[in-house]
Formats: sequence, C-alpha cells, structure tokens
Amino acid sequence: MSIRVLQFICPTGYYGAERWINALVSANRDDAIEYHIAITDEPESSDEVLTRSILPEGQKHRLRMSSKFDLLAIVRLARLLKERQIDIIHTHGYKSDIVGVVAARLAGVRSVCTPHGFENAEDTRLKAYMWLGGKAFHWFDLVCPLSEDIEKTVLRDYGVDSRSVRLINNGVDLAEVESAIADPKTLDASDFTIGYIGQLISRKNLPATLEAFALFHGDHPNTRLVLIGDGEEKPCLMEQARELGLSDSVGFLGFRDDRLQLLPTFDVFALTSSLEGIPRCLMEAMAANVCVTAFDIPGVDVLVKQDETGVLVPFGDARALARAWAHLMQNPATRTRLAEAGRSWVYSRFSAAAMAEEYAALFKNLSAKQVVSNA
Repeated sequence: MSIRVLQFICPTGYYGAERWINALVSANRDDAIEYHIAITDEPESSDEVLTRSILPEGQKHRLRMSSKFDLLAIVRLARLLKERQIDIIHTHGYKSDIVGVVAARLAGVRSVCTPHGFENAEDTRLKAYMWLGGKAFHWFDLVCPLSEDIEKTVLRDYGVDSRSVRLINNGVDLAEVESAIADPKTLDASDFTIGYIGQLISRKNLPATLEAFALFHGDHPNTRLVLIGDGEEKPCLMEQARELGLSDSVGFLGFRDDRLQLLPTFDVFALTSSLEGIPRCLMEAMAANVCVTAFDIPGVDVLVKQDETGVLVPFGDARALARAWAHLMQNPATRTRLAEAGRSWVYSRFSAAAMAEEYAALFKNLSAKQVVSNA
C-alpha cells in the first residue's frame, strides 16, 4: 500500500519552492510513494504549482482561506488529511509550516518541513511569521533544510534538536531544463547579455546587479541586462535603472513561462543575493550550460567554485563583478570552460532524481515509525 504524502504550500507565484515541489513530484520513481499537492486558495495566491503538476486532478487540492489569517483553514486542512488518508504532510514556507504542523497534530499524521531560505525581514508581519515559523520547527517530526547553511541556521538560531534535522540537498529537474534549451527563444541582439531569473525581492539584492551593470555598460555600450521575474522591488529597480541612464539597456521582462528557454540567450548569469539556500536559478543556469557569476555567500559557494564552475566575487563588490563580466566578455573560451564545468557539477551532485530518492527513503522510514508507534 502506498504512503500518501501531501505537499502543502501557500503560493504567491511559481518560484523556487513551488518549482521545487513539482521537481520532486516529477522525479519520483518509487511506487511506494503517492504524492498529493495542496495549496491555500486566498487573496493573491497562485495556482500554478497545481496547473503545472503532472499529478492527476484527484491528487491536487485547494484549501479555502477567506483571509490571510483564516484560522479555520487549519481545521479544513486537518479534515483534508483525514479524508484523503494522508500519512505525511510536507510543508514549505513560514505560513504553510504553521498551518500544516498544527493540522498534522489534529489529524494525527507525521509532519516534515523543508526550509528553503530565510528573509532579511523588515516588514513587521513577515517578522512575526518568521518567528512563529521558527517555533513551529520544534513541532515537526523532521526538519529537512536543503543546504548546509540553512541547516546551521535551523540548529543554531532556531535551536531545533539535531535528531530532528536531516539535510537533503536541493535538486533541479534536469529533464525540464534539457527540454527547454532544446527549443530556445531569442531576445534583442547585443554583443553581450547578462541575465537573471528569479523574484525581484530584497534578499536578491538586485540594486547591486544594476550598480555593477552601470559600471560595466559605461565601458561596453553594446551590452544588455535582462531581469526575468516579478516582485515587490520591481518599481524601485526600474527607477534605479532610469536614474543610472540604463532604461534602454535593461530589460524587465516580468514573469515568463518560457524563462528556461531564454537561458541560452545569456552570455553570463548574474546573482548578487545577500541570502540564499542553494539557489535553484543558479542550478538551472549551470545545467543549461551558461557561465554563472555571483557574490560569494553561503549556499552559492556550494555550487560556484571560483574559476572552476563559475566566477565568485566578494559580497557587495560591484566593481569586481563588473571587471569579471568584462574579462568573460573578452575571453569566450573561459566562459565555455566554466559553463561546461558548472554543468557537469550540477549533473553529478544536484539532480532532482537523487533528491527524490532521498525523500522517498525518508518518508518510508517515517511511516514505519508511525506504524510501530501505533502498534
């Protein structure tokens, strides 16, 4: 009999965590695991994680929430867990962690959460969610961070018992990337294109990308920066580009369904984040054979080894990043060498298939413990 695992998230778009869920589900080859996905249906929520999932409709669920703070959603989720005979709930994100672990207790099922990263929060409401989410970690049967740095944060800053923590490295759906780059799209031509794909939010530190590009573009006018994605920082970033005189050289393309197909149009990929787990956007760029450049921070350094699988510069050093882009522009052979090594590194260490196998084993073990405890 299959072990039923419900992936639960409160989605606002189709970004890292949402895509992670579908990568895990798509890569599963273990007949003993039956995945379900549930999302909250609330103001500003997105259902793309469901519409893009390969699961049959009977394994996709919407949880009604009349407001962002509808506590009855916990009761509704507990009811769903019982009605669908779910064995394990697996949550993603502060809000889903809080709602999910309480519902799991009410329904008497096992619970797992995967922290995908932590915000540099300024918003009072987000800080409150983070605090409650940290408290919720202690209620889960297992907390499964997707990078060593996130694992350290869970243990050190949130004080979670190490016996309840299991590191399972992030993984990327290589088949999805291969399919996308086999049918690439095109952008306006330039001598050199720098690209970014992801959310336009504070921890992605995109003002630094624009600052570096302004320095680079001043010496190399026929170059272009392309930012693909949406987020609360977009208006400020567009204003910064205007003030830097870059409006005609920076493309804000918004959220794109064909974003992976646009990866081959980038000469280099740029990531100037201040905080990351193991960034999916970098893994996808590397898998697509694009040379990656990034600020040197924990999580990123797991993927990018300086002058081996990409280029790392000290955090916050926009001038160093601009110089790196200039060097790569003038040395295409170096770009090719780094891109090929980066692709090999991701394929050997960070596949969704390997991640799915680890989670299948974890869920089997957790389910066996549940059977023993009920005996």
